[in-house]
Amino acid sequence: MTDRRSSLNIQTPSDQRTIETTAADLGVPLTQVFRHHGLPLNARCGDRGLCEGCLVTLVDGVVEDAENGQAREATGDQIQACRFRLITGRDIALRVPEQSLTRFAAHTVDDFTIELPHAHDPLWRRGRTPPLEPREGPPVGVAIDVGTTTVALMLVDLTDGEVLTRAGAFNRQVDHGDNVLTRINLCSVDPTSVSMLRDAVVNQTLAVVLEEAMQRAGVEREQLVCFTAAGNPTMLHLLAGENPGSMGVFPFTPVFLEHRQMAVSTIGLRWPDEDHAAYNGRAERTPTIHLLPSAAAYIGSDITAGVVASGMRYRRETCLLIDVGTNGEIVLNHDGRLMGCATAAGPAFEGGGLTDGVRAGDGAISHLSIQHDPFHMATQVIGDSKPVGLCGSAYIDLLTEGLHSGLLGPTGRFDTDRVPDSILLPADTETMKGIGIVVAKGQGKRPVVVHESDIASLLQAKAAIAAGILTLLDVAGLTPNDIDTVFLAGGFGRHVNVKHAIACGLLPGFSPDRVELMGNLSLAGAYLALLDRSLLDEMAEAAHAIEIVELNDQPGFEERFIDQLMLASMPAA
Repeated sequence: MTDRRSSLNIQTPSDQRTIETTAADLGVPLTQVFRHHGLPLNARCGDRGLCEGCLVTLVDGVVEDAENGQAREATGDQIQACRFRLITGRDIALRVPEQSLTRFAAHTVDDFTIELPHAHDPLWRRGRTPPLEPREGPPVGVAIDVGTTTVALMLVDLTDGEVLTRAGAFNRQVDHGDNVLTRINLCSVDPTSVSMLRDAVVNQTLAVVLEEAMQRAGVEREQLVCFTAAGNPTMLHLLAGENPGSMGVFPFTPVFLEHRQMAVSTIGLRWPDEDHAAYNGRAERTPTIHLLPSAAAYIGSDITAGVVASGMRYRRETCLLIDVGTNGEIVLNHDGRLMGCATAAGPAFEGGGLTDGVRAGDGAISHLSIQHDPFHMATQVIGDSKPVGLCGSAYIDLLTEGLHSGLLGPTGRFDTDRVPDSILLPADTETMKGIGIVVAKGQGKRPVVVHESDIASLLQAKAAIAAGILTLLDVAGLTPNDIDTVFLAGGFGRHVNVKHAIACGLLPGFSPDRVELMGNLSLAGAYLALLDRSLLDEMAEAAHAIEIVELNDQPGFEERFIDQLMLASMPAA
């Protein structure tokens, strides 16, 4: 007699479903069970139990601790889904909060500012061998930004450079970890993860977004003749099917950095209505995809594309390009010399590891303001929905507004004499999160909270970026006052309050009037490469020209990092 498999009842804010489990669901973490059935959780740390992205409430039944085999009965408490597994024959019910889901709409940044004149000489040319001519309509190129968190693309009419449409979505690799190091480690431990992660970005993300964009623009598949893709080296390795594991250990050696050209069919792109047929069925009929050149293991083509698209490569004045993310990449142009570094800021500015942190998307609080006397906190939420959490730009507002209103001290501790009792949360000795405050009320009046432990994580991320900037400038013999222009790239940079970013010390010592918000320079570079083939060579030249500064080898980096753990006491205006 065989054991009856478990029945899993899942309750989310929008629906309820019952799943009859399969053999593949047994003996694995609940996060994998959710993935098997098309409802991935926010397993930001790669199922390692290091974050609270996959919290669910055990409403009924019993689950088993995957580490020690101990049973856990339903008490209404939240559990980390990656740490527990099903017990054969035992039915359970789980309630999933909105912030533990990854299905809400991503807030992708697909706009940008280009400060570089360019020619109209597309990578694709008529009369190529073998021939690849559109049957009907103009030839269309696809420019792609393959980001760690999101993928954004544009369809471009190659006859005149017109942008036909833009689209984007979460990179489905986020279901397996929210940062490049997690994904590199997955591939190092289990090389089969390369194909899994490749399929996640190519077919679960790119193919879906591309189909959506084509339908919106009225473009047929046969019109697609050329693709360009920019991103960090880990994303490009996985797109190309290369194992990025060597970039996770010293001396952090990539398999490739140079421009790589390959048939789209070789990356395994399938259309949603085709089970296993390669794109257009024949390799000789598929367009070419160009992976843009990178400078180093942690300075990718998203950055080299930005160096060219921003025009900083060709300016005489001293410029700084900063892309704030899980890795903060920084490039300096001074006296014709390019220097670059990367600093591991961690996922805090994308909400990772924070109590109610979320990525930018519908329901995310994007900005907040605090008035102290009388006390009032106002929030802005992305989309027409109740708040589910805070994204990076809101946390920057909180650091600055909290400091200047007196809610936060310079060390990031809440001042209980200043925090109204109505929003104050006492310290929880079990979770060790420290005192907290209620920022807003979400669905079902669920509080959206920030604890002192969250502030500590934010200060560490801030300190890593600031120390990286100051160290790079010091190596060049410069200070923030010597910088004529700061180009702030990426989605975070597009929406952050620059004055607040300076006031809290994220952009230490800069003047707001010298900061230019550039948007998605990675996508801008992919677009430029599509339209002007000479700029592909310019990006390769820039990649070779960037002198890499290893921050850990610089004697003053650690001291600067420690200094920057304090909140700056600068005016916010």
